[in-house]
Amino acid sequence: MNISSKIVDDFVANDISFVTTVPCKQLGGVIEEVEARPEILHVPSNKEDEGMGLCAGAFMGGKRPAIIMQNTAIGVTINTLVTLTQFYRLPLPMLISFRGELKEPVACQAEMAVHTKPLLAQLGIPTYHFHRQDDVEEFDAILKYTFMCNKPVAILTDATFWGGY
Repeated sequence: MNISSKIVDDFVANDISFVTTVPCKQLGGVIEEVEARPEILHVPSNKEDEGMGLCAGAFMGGKRPAIIMQNTAIGVTINTLVTLTQFYRLPLPMLISFRGELKEPVACQAEMAVHTKPLLAQLGIPTYHFHRQDDVEEFDAILKYTFMCNKPVAILTDATFWGGY
């Protein structure tokens, strides 16, 4: 099974037609797959909070959005998540590479890993953590949940999910 294709197939099956991304090596295959799909408008972002603003505009314009990003940027997105996404009850699937766990080769990534889940919990954002490749089978249901509830939802994908560092 090609995980990147499965993820993007689920985006398309759930009418997600706008995806913004911030570069990420772990999520590179998904980003390439998004770019290759004519059903999805892919707009790369410079920063994650900027991407969330783009997603809000896309949603208000009638599109279903998603953002692809790293957990290391959760800190800079808190204000946008609270005052825009949550306040206006905007559904936003956030596919997030979870850097900083066991076998992480970059020391500074480990610090944000300690704070990612507590920050998401403090904000009341439902969070799912994919460790094994077969966890991707839940992705479709998570997307449906996100749009049913009209709220942001975080899907954390760690290095073991993607096959290691």
